[in-house]
Parts: sequence; structure tokens; C-alpha cells
Amino acid sequence: MDLAFTKEDLAFRDEVRAFIAANFDEDMRQQSANSKNGYMSKEAHVRWQKALYAKGWAATNWPKQYGGAGFTPAQKYLFELEMTAAGAPGVMAFGMKMVAPVIMKFGSEEQKAQHLPKILSSDIWWCQGYSEPGSGSDLASLQMKCEDKGDHYLLNGSKIWTTLAQYADWMFNLVRTDNSGKTQEGISFILVDMKTPGITVRALPTLDGPPEGRQEINQVFYEDVKVPKENLIGKPGEGWTYAKYLLQFERGNAYAPGLKRSLQKVRKIAAQEAQDGKRVIDDPEFARKAADLDVQISAMEFVELRIFSALSSGQAVGPESSMLKCRGTELQQEIAALTLEAVGNYITPFVEDTQTRGSNEPRPGPAYAATTAPYYFSVRKASIYAGSNEIQRNIMAKAVLGL
Repeated sequence: MDLAFTKEDLAFRDEVRAFIAANFDEDMRQQSANSKNGYMSKEAHVRWQKALYAKGWAATNWPKQYGGAGFTPAQKYLFELEMTAAGAPGVMAFGMKMVAPVIMKFGSEEQKAQHLPKILSSDIWWCQGYSEPGSGSDLASLQMKCEDKGDHYLLNGSKIWTTLAQYADWMFNLVRTDNSGKTQEGISFILVDMKTPGITVRALPTLDGPPEGRQEINQVFYEDVKVPKENLIGKPGEGWTYAKYLLQFERGNAYAPGLKRSLQKVRKIAAQEAQDGKRVIDDPEFARKAADLDVQISAMEFVELRIFSALSSGQAVGPESSMLKCRGTELQQEIAALTLEAVGNYITPFVEDTQTRGSNEPRPGPAYAATTAPYYFSVRKASIYAGSNEIQRNIMAKAVLGL
């Protein structure tokens, strides 16, 4: 694999840097920096995505025929690297990177025409309706009822841990259409307009912010919700196949650029913080941990480049997405733990996510300290969502190793 960049690649890199400088404004930078997850307000995020759309860069993973950026593997890598290095947000994944590929592959031409242009332009936002109370990693046990009423479907049940559902226009759902056979065989994939009568979004407050503010997750209740039959993707009972296809995109993300930036940030913090009269970065044990993470991130970067190079030739991500998800999320957690170690006592004061309320009270300690502990606790969930890492190892054992 040749990792040398051409003159054209480097010119593209400079173009990306210029775009970021012109469009990732100070308001966006402050919002992102002051949030444990790098979230901005919906208004700011839509503004950012529309700038990407105007440039033709909103959908880096879409085919050109649907408005995709048409990047080469090298350009895609450089694009993600520069975005991450600048701390710029990606696109909100639920529409652009998750449901859109499913619509492209399994949806009707009418569904493609209805949804893909609006996803690309960020005129509609999506959320994901997979998990339910009692059905998380064991997703096949989901129970949301979807009854065929002749000219429409009737949905009853609830979805949980639904990220940013309070802002979503549409929701893609896995629903139970049949209980007669194997659990996976009775699941269907359906698109639901969030304005449909009978849908209630209820905030699930977390410890780092009250529900009336910038909450992240919700429970969504469906009570006799009528959904047009044309909103069903593909065939009834084949939703499990579509869900597995979608999860390849949810799990198969590039982690290395973000991990490299996070580790650089930890080292900067460690160079400023002192414990027992010496800089944290000069502590041999801390330096060993940072060096070990550096090696692991570099190894992951080469694996990602190999996989994404295969994608450019038309191959699917496949079960390798489970490998990326496992290592990527575990390294995120290790870096978060090392950040706690570097920040030291300044992690102790509780500071609500500044996206939650516009407090003008000074923070205790340096600016970087406020989000350190909230991020550490938040990222614990990374090895659970999109299928727990224990489940991912089962997938790899079966599909990759043949065990």
C-alpha cells in the first residue's frame, strides 16, 4: 500500500484547510469545545452541513450518482484527517451515514427521490429507532408492534436511548411484524415521520445536564401511530438483513484521526499540568502509557487504510467493521482515562455541560478541565452502543475466524 501523497492530494488537503478556516467559525468552535461530545446546537450543525453541501462534500461515503463527493481513498483520508485535526464536526450520522445507504440499496425509486436529496441538503434530520427497553445488544428480541391494517401499518411500543430524537424530523425503525418464526425473521424496517400523531419524545436526563437543556438521549413512545405502507423499506420480515447492512456503516467508521488528535490533546495537557512538583508529561509511567497508545493508534490507522482502500473498489465493510468498532471504542476509553490522569484534581468539581445552560460563571481550573470527567463517563457507553463489544467479538469469531 503506497502511502505517499501526490501533488494533487496535497493541493486537495490545502483546499480542505481553507474550507475549514472559512466556514468553521468561532461560534461553532466554542460550542464544540464546550461540550463533552463536541456537539453544537442544531442551528449551528445545520449551518455547517449546508456549507459542506454547497461545497459538494456533505456525503463522503455516497456514490456520485446520488450526490456523493466522489473522493479518492487518499482524499477521503485527508479530508477526515484535516477535519479531525481542526476539531470540526462531522455530519450527523443517522441520516447521511446510516439510513441513506439502506435507502440506496434496498429502497424503492420513490423512497430514494423522497428522502436522499433532503438528507444530502440537511433539510431533514433523522434519528435511529433500534434499541428498546429490554432489547439492547439482544436486538432480535425487540417487541415494537407493527400491525398490517390494510391501507396502513399501526405501530405501538417504544424505543430507548434515542440520540437527539428531540430534533429529528424522521426516524428509521426496526419493528415486529411477525411472531410466528425465528425472532430475526419477523422484523421489518420502516421510516416514520416524527410529526405523526401518537409519537411522544421524552427526555432521559443524564448526570451532566438537566432534561430541559441539551440532553442527548430520549425514549420515544408510539401509541396507535399510523404509518403509510409506502414507508416500509424492502419486504416485510427482511428488516434484520437491512439492519445488519446499516450497522456496517455505523460500526465501520474511521477512528484513527480522532484518536490521534485526542492523544495530542492529552500530551498538551500533561505538559501544562504538574503533580508532585514535576510536569505530568515527564513522569515515566505516564509517558509509557502515552507511547503505548500511540503505537496502538498507528496500528489501527494502517488497518483502517487497508479496509477503506478495499471499499474504494466496491467491497462492503463486512465483519471487519466489528473489529474497527471494538478497537476504536476501547482506545477512546483508554485515552479518556489518560486525560483524567493528566488533568488531576481539576476533574473533581462538577461542571454542567456548557451546552446545557448559558452560565457565565467562571470555571474552576483550566478550560480543558471542565469537560474531562463528563467525557470520560460519557464515553463508557461507546463499547455498548452499536452492539456491545462482547457481541462484536462473537461476530468476528464466527464471520472472520470461522469458529
